[in-house]
Formats: sequence, C-alpha cells, structure tokens
Amino acid sequence: MIGFLVLLPIQFAVAERADREKPMYLEADRATVEDVNRKEGSRISTFIGNVVLTQGTLRILADKVVMKEDAQGFRHATATGNLVSFRQKRDGMDEYVEGWSEQADYDSKTDKIELFRKARLKRGFDEVQGDYISYNMSTEFFQVTGSKERGVESGTDKRVRITIQPKNKSE
Repeated sequence: MIGFLVLLPIQFAVAERADREKPMYLEADRATVEDVNRKEGSRISTFIGNVVLTQGTLRILADKVVMKEDAQGFRHATATGNLVSFRQKRDGMDEYVEGWSEQADYDSKTDKIELFRKARLKRGFDEVQGDYISYNMSTEFFQVTGSKERGVESGTDKRVRITIQPKNKSE
C-alpha cells in the first residue's frame, strides 16, 4: 500500500480560527455569478484569470475558481491552474502553512482543503508530497496518498514523501 495516513505529533498546523468569521474576497480578470436562478438554494460563480481568493489570512491563487455557495452560506471552491497555491496563518503563531497542487478544493463548512496532482504541503521546513493531500485546517490531521493508490498510474507522484526536520532541544 503506497498511500499514507499521517497523524504525527509535529503539530502540523491549526488554521487561524478567526478566518472563518471574516468576509471572503475574490479578484479575477473576469467573473460570472449566477444569482437569479438559484438551484436548490445554491449559487455558482466562476472566476477566470489570475484569481485571488482571500478570507482573513487564507489566500488561494489560481487560474480559475468555481465557487458554489449553499443556502446556509457555506462555500465550496474548486481552484485549478498551473499550480494553485494556498497559504494560511497558524492560529496564535507567526507561522504559515502553504500548499501547492494542480487542483485545490476548499470547503468552508468542513474547513478542509484537498490538493490534487503534484500536491505539496509545507510548514516551516517540514513538508509532505504526494498525488493527493487532504488537510483539515482546524485540526492537525492530514492524509497523503500516492498516485498508484489513487489508481492514477500516469501520475508522477507514485509515492508519498515526507520531510520532518529535527527540532531544537529547547523547543
């Protein structure tokens, strides 16, 4: 089994808790917002070209973002591009978690981000890489899977790679 379930005591990051309560801002070269014909209480918006999604300290950069908003106001964004990137400040610390992939799915209801293809997640000098990374932004749990386990044999990230730097004895 090439996939890897990770739950390490490296305190891999708890996202800035105040971000959830902040407004979400989107910038793009163009946008299409569906508001008149809300299907099943949801709205779909598409942002194309140099997209910047910001909510508090969370920042996602992509070529394209498709945003679905449900009747309760929760948002699910699918970001694609020639490497999508995200960055978010850790709660109560002067440290950021960063990630890169070809596709990123962000769900505000579950506070989770999923990275697909060429996925990389980094905090300080600690890093995980694989074909797929699921990262819960409000806990310290992440899961990394290689392309072979996902059934994507053509993927370049067949195995999972993790780098954990030694900690200072004073930490």
